[in-house]
Amino acid sequence: MASSPEGEARKIIVDSLHGDIHLREREWRILDTAAFQRLRRIKQLQMGQVTYPNATHTRFAHSLGTLAIMASILELFPTKGPRKIGKRQRENLRMAALLHDIGHYPYSHLMEGIDKVALTEEIVGDVRTRSFDAARSPYPDHVKVGQEIVTRHRDLIDAIGGRKRAKQVADLFSRSRAADPQLSKLLHSSFDMDRVDYLQRDSRAAGVPYGDIDVNYLLNSLRISEKRMVGVAEKALPAAEQYLFARFFMYKAVYYHKTTFGIEEACRQLLRRIRDVNLFKMPRDGEAVLGLVRSPDLASFTDDYVDRLVQRASKEGDEVMQALARCIEKRRPPKLLHEVQVLKKAENQAFNRGTVFFSTAKRSLKALAEKHGIPLGQFLLCYTKPLKLEPRGAFVRAEQARGLEPEEEDELIKVFTGDDPEPKSLVEIEHSLMYVCASYQWQAFRLYVVYEGPDKKEVVDRLRSEVRNWAECK
Repeated sequence: MASSPEGEARKIIVDSLHGDIHLREREWRILDTAAFQRLRRIKQLQMGQVTYPNATHTRFAHSLGTLAIMASILELFPTKGPRKIGKRQRENLRMAALLHDIGHYPYSHLMEGIDKVALTEEIVGDVRTRSFDAARSPYPDHVKVGQEIVTRHRDLIDAIGGRKRAKQVADLFSRSRAADPQLSKLLHSSFDMDRVDYLQRDSRAAGVPYGDIDVNYLLNSLRISEKRMVGVAEKALPAAEQYLFARFFMYKAVYYHKTTFGIEEACRQLLRRIRDVNLFKMPRDGEAVLGLVRSPDLASFTDDYVDRLVQRASKEGDEVMQALARCIEKRRPPKLLHEVQVLKKAENQAFNRGTVFFSTAKRSLKALAEKHGIPLGQFLLCYTKPLKLEPRGAFVRAEQARGLEPEEEDELIKVFTGDDPEPKSLVEIEHSLMYVCASYQWQAFRLYVVYEGPDKKEVVDRLRSEVRNWAECK
């Protein structure tokens, strides 16, 4: 053990990305709680290891990395004057960085979002097959779950320093109105500690170069204004742009990879079906999820939880459930029948080849399934979320800007230019690539099939041929 400048005992953890991470006594006690140890058994990249075999790193390692970067950022803030951050605020920010992901579901975002998953039968309007109860309370997001864990588990509350302080820490990572908004932005913005860590960590684990960023230069170029706004010096503009492009390419190449996305969509649809018919004691609604995470059963709410559901569904589910479960269990990803990628200005997204393809599929998919004797639920019609370089571009219309939430309007990367005492948004700098590129967004529209018949190759080839022209305007 070493001694910190503030006289607190601390331990050192060696991280493959950041080197030595110095933990204070309170942080070490947080690590030792059952709630935090659970993160060792939740993969950072969901089912990314299906495509990138080494991408098995965990939320546990990522949380430590986020703390390491937060520690570096806090060194920039003075301890006196109008820009100061006091000792207690610093400790709370460090703990918030460590705990920001503690509420993640098994396989991270995969299980969290099943309330928003539309089954194929629903998309094409075949509502006779629908058996879910729309009145159920939705699953809470991982931030809400994290708040519950931090403020309700006794060992974690004790490690943090009491109920009042646990709430203060939860307010920071959840961006509650009770928290200082400028301090919360260190955890929630385009240039936040969370993203700085996961881009590098995910890139290294996957073995791709797209997430490499000049993080040391960016951190050393950070400045704090009198109003405590965080921005980078103008000389670091290329590094800031490269950081945003890194995020863009990581989504295209890794997070939205067609194989990973397909098998994750199969799992999302499977979990949605299991929940809808109340099988295998899966949480029925949001209240059931909150009841689970407040209980000692939280420790077993890990990736293994979903793996067990998949295993049971492969043997005990209906025909569609079994097909979806077996493709996951045996690593036989759904076959991509057709994909349409679109890159356009955000305001021109309503009508394009992707939306035409999706609309045609909605009208034609049921007949196609019946023609080939494949259950409709074994087709997966889906699309990625629109991917932008920044949340809002330089040319956002006035009425669009008025519709933004305050935190969305204020979460762009800021740059100190000239003699201005306060930084301005990177997308407002005319000689920046973001000034033009931030107006564009990318999206992929995809149709998969899960089919394992003996004539699989012939059937998939015929299906691909039949859907090939669905993106053409008629």
